[in-house]
Amino acid sequence: MTSALLPTALVGSLPKPAWLARPEVLWAPWELEGAELVEGQHDALRAAVHEQERRGLDIISDGEQTRQHFVTTFIEHLDGVDFENRETVRIRNRYDASVPTVVGAVSRRQPVFVQDAAFLRAQTDRPIKWALPGPMTMIDTLSDRHYRSREKLAWEFATILNQEARELEAAGVDVIQFDEPAFNVFFDEMKDWGVAALERAAEGLRAETVVHICYGYGIKANNDWKATLGSEWRQYEESFPLLQRSTIDAVSLESHHSHVPIDLIELIRGKKVMLGAIDVSTETIETPEEVAETLRRALQFVDADKLIASTNCGMAPLPRRVAMEKMSALTAGAAIVRDEVSSPALV
Repeated sequence: MTSALLPTALVGSLPKPAWLARPEVLWAPWELEGAELVEGQHDALRAAVHEQERRGLDIISDGEQTRQHFVTTFIEHLDGVDFENRETVRIRNRYDASVPTVVGAVSRRQPVFVQDAAFLRAQTDRPIKWALPGPMTMIDTLSDRHYRSREKLAWEFATILNQEARELEAAGVDVIQFDEPAFNVFFDEMKDWGVAALERAAEGLRAETVVHICYGYGIKANNDWKATLGSEWRQYEESFPLLQRSTIDAVSLESHHSHVPIDLIELIRGKKVMLGAIDVSTETIETPEEVAETLRRALQFVDADKLIASTNCGMAPLPRRVAMEKMSALTAGAAIVRDEVSSPALV
């Protein structure tokens, strides 16, 4: 991933500029179209890279500036999915959404994100990370009228994702992240075939692989769900033992201001841990010391050379100023702990 001790990285999205999409609206439609949209997306991606570098992040992402939605923007480039024939489904047992329908065999005619990833690669000399939706989360964002089997469709998507991931790697991507929030909901399927499908998506990659499992953006539906989870959020207890034995290199999880018991990290001992040390559900800016304390707590259960400081989830719905200041807090907090770990006698 990087040779830096306690490196910093974003999980995924940053807010888009107002001229590209409506501010502070999750998955807002584009304000541009055609060639102007492509040019605008690349301008926004350049700005996202600039801000990450200026604020000291070690691993650079695209901030999802070329994607409207973290799942459907990938799916809309595939054959076999009808975006006109939509149905309302329950997403992760949490909220209703109008989604496209699988009407035939799914396939990928051409790369989806590879050109954008190559553009990102050209903007920075630092390691770059690209996020893809995980197979289980993809099937939970569709209505299936063709396979009529969540497992079979997940395996089809895993094969397609592997094709895309291999081409992203060839374009210079150093870290490939698979977003699997569904792992926190569908425990039986996750255990039966979900982790195996994820491994299929990552098969044969030399790039480092990350699975991101979160409790969602800071939107009302997610916040309402979290309010029902009690004083301890132990969902990771279901997936971590399987992921610890998996071929995936790193696990990305929520921590700061969550009710996840920090000792659950012990369940993935040996894996790299991409720890959420920034709360994306509030506009309050963390202090560097608050970030540092979250990282210190994790160091009881993960070696310093396997800890990556990150955000709980994407920051797309936040004001841009807030997201930028949270990035600065993240790198400043990581720097505090990096100095402590490097000079333990001074602690």
